[in-house]
Amino acid sequence: MTIDPYKMLLIDDDPNDIELVQLAIQDFTFIQTLDVLTDGAQALEYLIGDQNRLPVSPLPQFVLMDLKLPKLTGIEVLQAIRQDRRTRTLPVVIMTSSSEDCDLRDCYDLGVNSYVVKPLDFHQFQEFVKLVGSYWMTINSPFSVLTS
Repeated sequence: MTIDPYKMLLIDDDPNDIELVQLAIQDFTFIQTLDVLTDGAQALEYLIGDQNRLPVSPLPQFVLMDLKLPKLTGIEVLQAIRQDRRTRTLPVVIMTSSSEDCDLRDCYDLGVNSYVVKPLDFHQFQEFVKLVGSYWMTINSPFSVLTS
């Protein structure tokens, strides 16, 4: 598995949240590519591939994903990511408006790296994205699984 240390993947169907993330990271020189997907099926095609498409290569440094997605939920996407040998150690951060205990438990049971509730305030949301992006792109040391 190869990872692009300058690529981040955002999976979110809310155009406002997508724009806020783009604004928050626009000055980050350590993020050169932000790939944006708007539903769970696109996410699996991108990360794992299917009979019509090979998965993306190299993988992003980390995935920032909403929980409530069309077609496949964030939980279903996370489960598939963790079951695939190539993506099972890929850092995934759930960014959601849900503070439900069952969502939190399900995500951690599936091996999410971090679960955070989206701040409602515009400025807090941008600061949150900056902190999360900085940590996962510059501080965290990702673990790569060799594929055969």
